[in-house]
Amino acid sequence: MSGPMTAVITGGSKGIGAGIARRMLDEGYSVISVARHAPDFAHERLSSVEADLLDPDAVSAAAKEIAANHNVTHLIQNAGLIWPNLVEDAKPSDITGLAQLHLGSALTLLQAVLPGMKERRFGRVIFNGSRAALGVATRTAYSASKAGMIGMARTWALELAPHQITVNVVAPGPILTDNFWGIIPKGSEKETELAKRIPVGRLGTVEDVTNAFMFFADEKSSFVTGQTLYVCGGASVGTAIL
Repeated sequence: MSGPMTAVITGGSKGIGAGIARRMLDEGYSVISVARHAPDFAHERLSSVEADLLDPDAVSAAAKEIAANHNVTHLIQNAGLIWPNLVEDAKPSDITGLAQLHLGSALTLLQAVLPGMKERRFGRVIFNGSRAALGVATRTAYSASKAGMIGMARTWALELAPHQITVNVVAPGPILTDNFWGIIPKGSEKETELAKRIPVGRLGTVEDVTNAFMFFADEKSSFVTGQTLYVCGGASVGTAIL
């Protein structure tokens, strides 16, 4: 496809989402952030739709607004919450809540922008998954929804491949963001010890993750679909983390 590219990024106002938004803006994309709050940075090609992705009705309204006003070429499902607890304290509502956030909102947004992608015979759908899909203590709901993300992405990849729409997952390990520091105190001994257990000897950065997203987003990556790329410093090979 030649022509302007427009990316919808859920959770594009901070953390990895903001990093992806900035990178895409630098490379000429128009970006629409969908989050509870607008980004704290501005750009002539950046717009924002405020919505709580835990609320199906709010997501539906946002999806309709976006589809009516933008020709979306890229959908990036980045928004996420962890809600950590041991299995004794986990609740079924944790699972349903994170399933709506990580999976249901993506489905609603895709259904809204899919007709345009099919018409143009071009689209990129990219999920921000997690190394936790392979299992991490205290992640009952989070690991379940992130593992489900991989299965859903593979299904979408098969269905949408004939329309030249690719669907892939970036699965980060421990990345230095506010989400991470909400669990591991910033600059703490625990953070240092965790970094030592990562095979490459360090924790990840937002740039590490955005590099992977940009690979999947590229027009030239048209022969790559249904894949999960772990950006985890080797932790997915078997290192116990968090």
